[in-house]
Amino acid sequence: MSSGASAWPTYKRLIEFVRPYRAVLLAALVGLLIEAAAAGAFTYMMSPIVNETFVAKGAHVNVWLPLIIVGIFLARGVAGYVTDVSMARAGRGIARDLRVRTLGKYLRLPGLRFDTEPVPSMVTRLGSDSDQVAQASIDAAKVMLQQSMQVIVMLGVMLWISWRVTIAILLLAPMLAWTMDKVGKRYRRIGHRIQESGAQLLLLADQSLSNHQEVKVYGAQAAELGRYAEQAQLHYKLSLKVEATRSISSALVQVMGAIGLAALLFFAGREAARGRLSAGDFVSLMTSMLAIIPALKQLTNVQGMLQRGVASADRLFDVLDAPEESDTGTRHVERSGGLVEFRNVGARYPGQNAPALSDVSFVARPGTVTAIVGRSGSGKSTLIKLIPRFYDVESGEILLDGHPVDEYRLADLRRQIALVGQQVMLFDGSVAANVAYGELGESTPVELQSAIAGANASEFVDRMPDGALTSIGVRGGRLSGGQRQRLAIARAMLKDAPILILDEATAALDAESERLVQDALERLMPHRTTLVIAHRLSTIEHADQVLVLDQGRIVERGTHAELLAHGGLYAHLHRMQFREAG
Repeated sequence: MSSGASAWPTYKRLIEFVRPYRAVLLAALVGLLIEAAAAGAFTYMMSPIVNETFVAKGAHVNVWLPLIIVGIFLARGVAGYVTDVSMARAGRGIARDLRVRTLGKYLRLPGLRFDTEPVPSMVTRLGSDSDQVAQASIDAAKVMLQQSMQVIVMLGVMLWISWRVTIAILLLAPMLAWTMDKVGKRYRRIGHRIQESGAQLLLLADQSLSNHQEVKVYGAQAAELGRYAEQAQLHYKLSLKVEATRSISSALVQVMGAIGLAALLFFAGREAARGRLSAGDFVSLMTSMLAIIPALKQLTNVQGMLQRGVASADRLFDVLDAPEESDTGTRHVERSGGLVEFRNVGARYPGQNAPALSDVSFVARPGTVTAIVGRSGSGKSTLIKLIPRFYDVESGEILLDGHPVDEYRLADLRRQIALVGQQVMLFDGSVAANVAYGELGESTPVELQSAIAGANASEFVDRMPDGALTSIGVRGGRLSGGQRQRLAIARAMLKDAPILILDEATAALDAESERLVQDALERLMPHRTTLVIAHRLSTIEHADQVLVLDQGRIVERGTHAELLAHGGLYAHLHRMQFREAG
């Protein structure tokens, strides 16, 4: 939303999240009305208190007036409790709903979104942005309603006591409204920049701390700290601008309040001289005016909370409005044959002039291994990500059992694929929960144990204190790289999908771990359509076909022996690796 744009469209969208909490908000509204009425009643009571107690000196009022005051504040206290609890339930509920809906949306977004937005930014939206929206929609609304009602009730009391004095003071209202409008526009200008700055701070910290070993080894502590300090300084300046705006607006409100009090003294004195205003009436007017000034100050201060919430809401709505993965297919399949065919496939990343893939055609048949090799950046990872439709093709088509993959329902298509990557995705849970993950959660203990054994993982799982029920730490941090890889293979074995994709599954392992993982893969691969991205060419000597990619095109194809005899790019890459190994 642009800095000068109205925030009203955002408010209207937030009403959708407020609707489920109408009952508790109605209770809060009743509480607010009682609070405001009690405050007005106490202010109005100042007139008889002064007139009867100090002017007329009536002894008969000394008992019932204190009792009335206690009753007023008791009612106000109960009403305040109802208001606070109801508003808290609504506000925290809205924050929870926004978090859940936004995460659900992220999980339905195409892969390109995860290439363009860093995860720390996503976490910021799920965390602080959701809280800021809850503050804008409920907490700020509570302050606005509470203080607005106080202003209205106090003005009502003043009009009742002396409409002439009140109207004279109300001539200051246009100036106050103009001030609050200017403050709101300035908050909107700064709000978005502060939210983006906070997300960038989190991103920089995440990069430095996650890669702390590289930072230390390459002596980059000063550079990383400098980048973070520069961003922190920008955030600091933006925060100061917000505080300066809030302080100036509060000062202006107080100055106008002082002018209002001066006007009250002037006009009330004239009314008293003409016999139209008693001492008690003047005290009530003064008390009302003194209650209005802090209420107006709080209404001005709430602009900051409100505009931060609007900026956060815009960031969340940017996610909620993003186009989801295309899932228009209607073809249902329980278990496919596993025949994969690429026909003249082209793919391109947004904003890139050169295509990631061009005119790629091949067939991967059930029971065979297709190896995909090439230099870094040749398009290997892009190719395999097209099969489960993490990305969509720009031209050509990919077929599964003779039907284009976009004709299948997305969930059915992905159910046919098991993926073992170089970076294994594990969670802070037990071995069993990580192997029997997602739809595999209904597997029997026998099936689970069989998959763990087949993946050569039993040798370390059985030594764990609680076996397969042992927790493996955040991202599997208590396991070695080879152990994590074998759990990923166990997961793939348990899924028993007809298509297996291996993305450099042994590239980062030591020789012993690679032998164990390779042995597990050889048990996993038979009778499936296997596609392997191979970094170490020695691991694909027995592949049924090898596709050599260069700049997004298949430049060679054949078996390992045929390509070595051909003496082209594959033979060149093989010689380089052999020389490095030697």
